[in-house]
Amino acid sequence: MSELHIGCQTFIWEMLGKAWTGGPDDLVRAIAAGGYSGIEITDTMIGDYAGKPGAFARTLADAGLSLVSFAFGSSSGFTLPDRLAPDLDTARRWVNFAAHFPGALVSMGSATVVCSGARADKFEVAAECYNRAAEIGRAAGVAVAVHPSSHHNTLLFTREDYDALFVRLDPEVGWVPDTGHILRGGQRMDDTLAAFRDRIRYVHLKDVDAKGIWAMLGAGACDVRGVIETVRDAPRFNGWIVVEEESDAAGQDPAAAVRANRETLRALGY
Repeated sequence: MSELHIGCQTFIWEMLGKAWTGGPDDLVRAIAAGGYSGIEITDTMIGDYAGKPGAFARTLADAGLSLVSFAFGSSSGFTLPDRLAPDLDTARRWVNFAAHFPGALVSMGSATVVCSGARADKFEVAAECYNRAAEIGRAAGVAVAVHPSSHHNTLLFTREDYDALFVRLDPEVGWVPDTGHILRGGQRMDDTLAAFRDRIRYVHLKDVDAKGIWAMLGAGACDVRGVIETVRDAPRFNGWIVVEEESDAAGQDPAAAVRANRETLRALGY
């Protein structure tokens, strides 16, 4: 069973939009102060460090944090054939960034429907994009994983959607299961985790209530302990549990919310 490490995703600040006026140094400080040992940051939040991986590595080291993963998405939804080349150029850029951080992954956002057309064709384009990005990552020694979501127009909502994509993916393409999105898609958590356990690289842990509305960790329908104990023996799980938060309450005070979520995990023994 993997030794566990607890990280924090920066989306809780990103979802504030223009109301967030801080920078990546503020994120690092808040996450370190919240009791986490790792950070997952996105292309939207990396700021001036985008071209300075060495400087970001020093900032993380000074704060006692590791980079778990670098996450990025695309306005193409990774489903437009004519955007494949620029999407792969972007993947190459962030793979090269993540390569400065031992063990860090690159997480690619959910395939999304951004235009009309057959859904089957969109799965084909998304799979080609993810597969070729994983090849880029493999050449640089960086694992690449897919992060499905339940947000508007996602192509990856139900278990059937997951099946349709993953059957098209090379074995080396990883998966970041997100507990909140799995539940919002009406999926059975144990069934979905078991079906694709060989792809699990790390986990996004967050909560929703019975109606699929975002909730603070431990206040919703997610069996937090059950998820953690299930993924711990997945063959390629790297030990990172990354806490993410999207609830309205958390948006009022992100720093307090991430501290509270860390305390919830401590109370469960993690």
